[in-house]
Amino acid sequence: MDMPTQGPDDLILAVEDMVRYVRHSARSGGLSTAASSTLARLNREGPRRLTELARAEGVSQPNMTQLVTRLERAGLAERAADASDGRGVLVAVTPAGLEVLARRRAERAAALRLLMDDMTGPERQATTTALLALARVIHNRQETPQEASEEDRA
Repeated sequence: MDMPTQGPDDLILAVEDMVRYVRHSARSGGLSTAASSTLARLNREGPRRLTELARAEGVSQPNMTQLVTRLERAGLAERAADASDGRGVLVAVTPAGLEVLARRRAERAAALRLLMDDMTGPERQATTTALLALARVIHNRQETPQEASEEDRA
């Protein structure tokens, strides 16, 4: 079925549908979206203070404290003293947390693969090209947030 050219509003709905479908396919570890996102951030960025994690994840510090406590009890994260500041505590992902993240990523990849298997060859190629282009642009913007904010002020 050919679809007419869609605008940004239609595209965002399509992206949200795809993300929701793929995200809900990841069941390993029984993690909430917030827990999965926090573990993934710790994996990408390394150990972080609770306040930094809360700010980055857009939650209150008390909520992040509760989440980290649950992750600790599950053996997926751990707290340790900050070597650069003896008063501070850093949260890090554990090897068990890394295993859960890897299983969840594999589950999401399998879900996306199933979706793409239902596409025609040209649709699959266009989707791959578009998603990789979006990822590149996002990555570039994340690398230069200071420049972007300085340009916005000018």
